[in-house]
Amino acid sequence: MTQRIIAIDQSTSSTKALLFDEQCKIVARTNVDHKQYYPQRGWVEHDVEEIYRNMIEAIRQLPLSLEGAGGGFSLCITNQRETAVVWNKLTGKPIANAVVWQDTRGAELCRQLRAENKSDMVMQKSGLLIDPNFSATGIKWLLDNVEGARDAANRGELLMGTIETWLIWKLTGGQVHATDYTNASRTMLFNIHTMQWDDELLSLFDIPRSMMPKVLPCDAIYGETTCEGLFSSPIQIAGVLGDSHGALVGQMCFEPGSGKVTYGTGSSVMVNIGEEPKSAPEGLVTSVGFSALGKTYYGFEGNIYSTGATLKWICDQLQLIGKPSEMEALATSVEDNGGVYIVPAFSGLGAPWWQSDVKGAVFGLTFATTKAHFLRAALESIAYQIKDLVDVMAHATGGQLREIAADGGPTKNQFLMQFQADMLETPVVCTEVDDASALGAVIMNGFARGLWHSFDEVVGFRKVTQIYQPNSHLSSLTSHLYQGWRNAVNQLIK
Repeated sequence: MTQRIIAIDQSTSSTKALLFDEQCKIVARTNVDHKQYYPQRGWVEHDVEEIYRNMIEAIRQLPLSLEGAGGGFSLCITNQRETAVVWNKLTGKPIANAVVWQDTRGAELCRQLRAENKSDMVMQKSGLLIDPNFSATGIKWLLDNVEGARDAANRGELLMGTIETWLIWKLTGGQVHATDYTNASRTMLFNIHTMQWDDELLSLFDIPRSMMPKVLPCDAIYGETTCEGLFSSPIQIAGVLGDSHGALVGQMCFEPGSGKVTYGTGSSVMVNIGEEPKSAPEGLVTSVGFSALGKTYYGFEGNIYSTGATLKWICDQLQLIGKPSEMEALATSVEDNGGVYIVPAFSGLGAPWWQSDVKGAVFGLTFATTKAHFLRAALESIAYQIKDLVDVMAHATGGQLREIAADGGPTKNQFLMQFQADMLETPVVCTEVDDASALGAVIMNGFARGLWHSFDEVVGFRKVTQIYQPNSHLSSLTSHLYQGWRNAVNQLIK
């Protein structure tokens, strides 16, 4: 029987359904956007019931005759990480909108915990810095501020999870409450040494253990679903991992020292550090990279909050252009950025700065500044932020990285990719699969269902389309540009 795998890529801005064949080729792709809610300054929310409906709609739109075809299909999930969801297991309803990973309402709690000298304990157990980016503060805020939530949690009526946990619970009709090791490792509640929810961390954030999902490897079978009746017989849910981790797998970063950059709403730089959860250098965190074939691999990671989100802001809020694909032609119509630097700290600065209360700023505007300079500065800000992280990561792993694998929509922008290679002085490798996170989930699905049994069997699924080599003769220019970026950031950080 032909095996087809539906990969759900649930991101910060939309939900994709991608159909892969048994050779990991994309047969079809659909996409449904969801609404962003900004009820207060610094708050970002999602309606997770809308996200679930959108996922079902995305699957329904796949150009297939699904009637009676359940036997040849399975489903896997990769997702936006850290976004915190709390729902009532009796009613099946969320108690409020989800607190998105970009949300900063937990910043004051984080400052308080740092002042109480909790940072070392949290880092030692979870591998993470105390920051509102991670799920724990969002869960605590919901329990403390939604009427009746704390009492309901103490009665054992509430469940928590990140987005994939909610989707699995809904897909299985409330039968399965589970997450995977990668998403768990981004909550600030999971001990990456014992690979269990940690009682001391749960107590620190006053979160009852009864709320916590079961934690499984990425290549596990999670349950069965008919996708709200789209399939006449149940199909397996197999293969689950966070989007950045999915890209690490999809880019075949199976060897320690191999790394990738995912350009999305935000961006993640992650490097495989092997089977030991080493302490991260300052400015980075340690997470579970992926868990498969009976082994767990860890990663150093740094997260940037606003990269693709900056381009979306320029289109949607400033309305300088209609869509991000229009940026390259305008950005390259000028020779340089005209001295303009944009620091896109819309939700604060992530790694390696971790200053959630910093706001975005633009430096260097003059009467000579044009729209083209502004757009070029926006694209350059992505490359500068990636360099901030790669420099720290390269030093921590013993020197310059051999290459950086790149994925995500912005990789289509040739100016950005070449500028990135020049800035890093490292080759940037782009592959034919834009959706590396989804490919990673598909690989985990295949491992779970016995389609493949080793990493060597899947490395050929990665097809390199272009390698951007750094221009060595531009080294002094890129150093000058990067110093301008650091000067801009230094005016904002404390």
